[in-house]
Amino acid sequence: MALDNESFALLRATVQRFVQERLIPAENHLEEHDEVPADIVQDMKELGLFGLTVPEEYGGIGLSVGQEVLVNFELGRTAPAFRSVFGTNIGIGSQGILMDGTPEQKAEFLPRVASGELVMSFALTEPDAGTDAASLKTRAEADGDHYVLNGTKRFITNAPRAGAFTLMARTGGAGAAGVSAFIVPADLPGIQLGKKDRKMGQRGTMTCDVILENVRVPASLIIGGVPGQGFKTAMKVLDRGRLNISAVSCGMAQRVLDESARYASERKQFGKAIGEFQLVQAMLADSQAELLAGWSLVQEVAARFDQKPPHASDPDVSMRVSCAKLFCTEMLGRVADRGVQVHGGSGYINEFPVERFYRDARLLRLYEGTTQVQQLIIGRELLRQAQA
Repeated sequence: MALDNESFALLRATVQRFVQERLIPAENHLEEHDEVPADIVQDMKELGLFGLTVPEEYGGIGLSVGQEVLVNFELGRTAPAFRSVFGTNIGIGSQGILMDGTPEQKAEFLPRVASGELVMSFALTEPDAGTDAASLKTRAEADGDHYVLNGTKRFITNAPRAGAFTLMARTGGAGAAGVSAFIVPADLPGIQLGKKDRKMGQRGTMTCDVILENVRVPASLIIGGVPGQGFKTAMKVLDRGRLNISAVSCGMAQRVLDESARYASERKQFGKAIGEFQLVQAMLADSQAELLAGWSLVQEVAARFDQKPPHASDPDVSMRVSCAKLFCTEMLGRVADRGVQVHGGSGYINEFPVERFYRDARLLRLYEGTTQVQQLIIGRELLRQAQA
């Protein structure tokens, strides 16, 4: 699935203008008030951003992965909280339904996701299960035509906004094979939200615990209708999500580099612009080279992702996705650090965008699989290929 080239070019140009004229000017408000203004959320819905990845048959735009990463690069040029409003919704929140859901589940949920009526969150992480997702403890006990869920999910993005969760719970024994994926409406009795997390950065994003106490979920809301497939669903969903985080990382690095080059051309010391000093130029050059390398990697992997059978698992593609996530998020950390250095003392002051991006960037090396998890995925796949 993909949008035709002419329509996509128009969409991308529209997103570019929206970022430049609407979102970047609102960054100060976001930082001060820790919220995305409601009128901007409404504008996002009218632009179709809540339906970017939902197929046209369900009311969305239906972008390919290659197109999606291009849009996410543009969205990365502003505060990540803006994309967070709808990014989880069209990404890890609903992709499980799109990839593995029954026809009835797709018809019931995806049109509401695409319109923005329904916000979905992805609930996998727990207090004792993050990186080791196969060891999650949230239980789902069969009870007639329902399952009764008990457990706690942690750091769940958009949970305060969510109308439903793609939620992983244990229906069987230990390990990945015992995990099932559920669609859990947020208004079911027994669901409580913890207090909103106070984070180092990413002001305006919403994360909190989701606590389940004897929550009765219809068995018909197991994604795909088959228990025990939830871990596989989660991993497929995370592959696409990780690639898009890589694209966002490149967009953020581009913004930091733009801000740094502009500052270096305007800030004067010793009678001339600091950009004329070779050591400042070296920092800008290193950032440019790493950014171009990362962005090329993202686009190459996205093309491979689109070539594999839709929604199928491909260990080689998954390994390449991990390479992109590892390189681009680490690259962003280095670019953001250099950006602060180019700005000198001003880079440590909240009024300057590089200070905010420095804090915002740190999270990208942690969520949807830490850098170390990506290294393990890459290493295991290389050894598997060597043995084969």
